Amino acid sequence: MTERASEPPHDEHDEAPEGFREQPRYAPTVERSYANDRIEITWEPAFCIHVAECLRGLPAVFDNQRRPWISVDNGSPDDIGEVIQRCPTGALHFRRLDGGSREPVPEETTVQERPNGPLFLRGNVRIFGQDHTLVRQDTRVALCRCGASANKPFCDGSHRKVGFRTKRGPA
Repeated sequence: MTERASEPPHDEHDEAPEGFREQPRYAPTVERSYANDRIEITWEPAFCIHVAECLRGLPAVFDNQRRPWISVDNGSPDDIGEVIQRCPTGALHFRRLDGGSREPVPEETTVQERPNGPLFLRGNVRIFGQDHTLVRQDTRVALCRCGASANKPFCDGSHRKVGFRTKRGPA
């Protein structure tokens, strides 16, 4: 198992702690990689909003109390890939090194409105800036709805801090 990081590991929490975005590990340029001879996992902390699908889905592999927090040797590549695809933000991705199934691109694009939170998009999502340059292309992203994100257009968990609340529309 290998880990490459531009910042030293820090404590992780399964719920977003107050001020977590100010920590250097959440800088937009930080990307970590965890690998063995079967699978490589990449984690981009700048897009992680601590939904914790990974922690709940495969705690032997994803454990925010352990360093490193991802242990690729503690799960099968198939199980790891299945859990990573549950990550709604695209902060986690995988690449099979053993010839196994690749991470699929959904055929259709869907948008799921989260109560009191972001919009979760799945599909072949391409986001362009105001200057028409490609900001991000991914299969999963979380977009800010509260207006308070410091990582716009992406959600950074600020909706919790500002108390953002949605209203139910007509049925």
